[in-house]
Amino acid sequence: MAKRKEESNSVLPEDILAKLKETKNELLKEEQRLSEEKEAQRLFERKEREKNLSFAELLERHGDQGNKF
Repeated sequence: MAKRKEESNSVLPEDILAKLKETKNELLKEEQRLSEEKEAQRLFERKEREKNLSFAELLERHGDQGNKF
């Protein structure tokens, strides 16, 4: 019953309303995709920075946590 009230109170035609909802869903998907890409880029850059660290910097960062042979 609440759904009928919502439809009758709408000023926009149904086709325009459907198109707006579709556009909203597309924008949400695009936003999520961009967020995932940004996170992947951040992780890649972090790995690249760690790859370029010197032994002294790695030792300072991680301490003497390695296994002794």
